[in-house]
Amino acid sequence: MTSPLSHDALAALRKSYERAELGEAHSALDPVKQFERWLTEAIDAKLPEPNAMTLCTVGSDLRPSSRIVLIKGYNARGVVWYTNYESRKGRELSGNPYASLQFHWVELERVVRIEGRVEKVGADESDAYFASRPLDSRIGAWASPQSEVISGRDVLVKNAAVFAAKHLLSPPRPPHWGGYRLVPDRWEFWQGRKSRLHDRLRYRLEGAAPNGNWVRERLAP
Repeated sequence: MTSPLSHDALAALRKSYERAELGEAHSALDPVKQFERWLTEAIDAKLPEPNAMTLCTVGSDLRPSSRIVLIKGYNARGVVWYTNYESRKGRELSGNPYASLQFHWVELERVVRIEGRVEKVGADESDAYFASRPLDSRIGAWASPQSEVISGRDVLVKNAAVFAAKHLLSPPRPPHWGGYRLVPDRWEFWQGRKSRLHDRLRYRLEGAAPNGNWVRERLAP
């Protein structure tokens, strides 16, 4: 049996961040353009799942929760992902529409944080994305009562078989499944630097979206 790591061993884990820098002179004035630049570099670097992001929501009991979702689109309107509306995150967003997203590209020593209000995307947009998914994924959206307690994996297997037989090759989008869009009012870009003097640039929206202005500010690490 492996012994647990000691407190001292964990405390001694350190890394010197020296890959890049993030200065005002070489960063975009528009946070969406800066995000596109970094996301493109993460994809070009062939990082594992550069599209993975942590979504944080807060329920009516004020308990925060987080999980990994995948970005499926972005533009000046916001960042889009798809999920089950009846899942825990869906229930929490229905009660409190404010959330945050975080990308952590470890190999590039970079973090992007995004905060804002979440809204559902239109039905046509959800339909189009659902139709583009592999068949097994479309069946899975019907088969999984996401976040509910089930007796075992066999429940999912049986559900998948039932819905596969019912819908064959053309399962429609379930009414409980679709897209969300986080409309940002804050972005933060973090670049690791030597001696823990990291670069942090925050973009803060002044005025209402989409006509507000982005104010770029440097934060102390």
